[in-house]
Amino acid sequence: MTEFIKTILEFLSQLGYLGIALGLMIEIIPSEIVLGYGGYMISQGHLNFVGSVIAGTVGGTIAQLFLYWAGYYGGRPFLEKYGKYVLIKKKHIDLAELWFRKYGAGVIFSARFIPVVRHAISIPAGIAKMPVSKFTLYTVTAVLPWTILFLYLGKVLGSNWSHIKEFAQPYVVPTIIAAVVLGAIYFLIKKTKKTTD
Repeated sequence: MTEFIKTILEFLSQLGYLGIALGLMIEIIPSEIVLGYGGYMISQGHLNFVGSVIAGTVGGTIAQLFLYWAGYYGGRPFLEKYGKYVLIKKKHIDLAELWFRKYGAGVIFSARFIPVVRHAISIPAGIAKMPVSKFTLYTVTAVLPWTILFLYLGKVLGSNWSHIKEFAQPYVVPTIIAAVVLGAIYFLIKKTKKTTD
């Protein structure tokens, strides 16, 4: 782990629960690392689990709302120009738009667990003017289990929290599969309903 990341995490840790929320909102560091460190802070008795889950869910949701509003008000040209500053490339937007057009609003939940489209999926939702209440509900529903998982793993690992990505692999793959299955079920239900209408 680089000294830059360590410095940022140490700074965020001084802010307590606000630090977890901010770390996820600004997304300079991957959410797994921020939450893993949050879990380590829980194991040291500096934070409690419930407060950390709330902070992580709020921060993760607000981060996605930023991208949603950028898509809603700025559209694709704005994001193609400035997306690189939040590590979102044109190919990410292309893929996210393809998924959103193909699978509809339900993909907001399932895509949260899949690398590459995980962050970019909020953009086409904003561009398509998806109702913000529905977008927020789907986002919170996906962010909550992700937050719980990595906080728990960070707590279990304790001082070895920096190895969280390797340790999380056996948990993340089944989570991705479950999310894809749920997304497929949603898509089939929606398609069936449209056929019968």
